[in-house]
Parts: sequence; structure tokens; C-alpha cells
Amino acid sequence: MSTAVKQDNDTGLVDIETMRETAALLLGPDDGPDALPPAVAELDTLAAMLRGHLALLIPEVEAKARRLPKESARRYRAVACVDEANRKLRVGEGCTPAVRVAVARKLARSLNALCHHYELLDGQAPTDEQS
Repeated sequence: MSTAVKQDNDTGLVDIETMRETAALLLGPDDGPDALPPAVAELDTLAAMLRGHLALLIPEVEAKARRLPKESARRYRAVACVDEANRKLRVGEGCTPAVRVAVARKLARSLNALCHHYELLDGQAPTDEQS
């Protein structure tokens, strides 16, 4: 069952479970570099999906973070994650298969981090000092 979360502005849904599942296709269970990469055609599709998920999630996390006090460590970490995800989106596709896989995996890691911050800012993830 999907854990879709209603956006504050009711313009759509953020489906964190689907986003995490998409990221996991590139990262494997332990986010290890030894996970086998998908075929080139599948890799292109996954990278496009990751970029779309990031484009959807970035403004949501940023909006939630900006509601916190400026001195909040949670806000600072979430905004830093948003900034990093924006930088990853500006990176090209890559010209060799190995670079394409590396770029896609970086996008997947950024997506996982944003999902974590989204849940944390919604109070759905456990809070700890590492978050």
C-alpha cells in the first residue's frame, strides 16, 4: 500500500514510498557500489524518474523547512539537502555508461535524503541528532 502524503496546498500527492522504491532500484539494499547497474535503456528511464521525483519533492521540503525558526538545526539540514539536490539536478547525464550510472546513483541518494527530510518535517520519521 502506498504511503502518499497530501501536500499542504492540496495540488497533488507526494508518494514517498514510490520515490524510495525508485531510488532503491539503483542503490540496492545497502546502497552499496557493488549493486548491479540496470541496462542502459532502463537506466535512462530511472534517471528521468529520479529527476522528476526530485523536481516534485525539492519545493515541498524547502517550504516545510522554511516554516521552522531560522536558527533550527533541522531547518538548516533540510535546506542544505535541498541545495545539494538542486546541484545534482544540474549535472548532465554523463557520456559513458559508468558515468551515467554514477550520476543516477547520486540522484537516488539525494532523493532518499529528501524523502527522509520530508518525513522528518512532517513528524513521520524518528528524530535523532543525525537527521
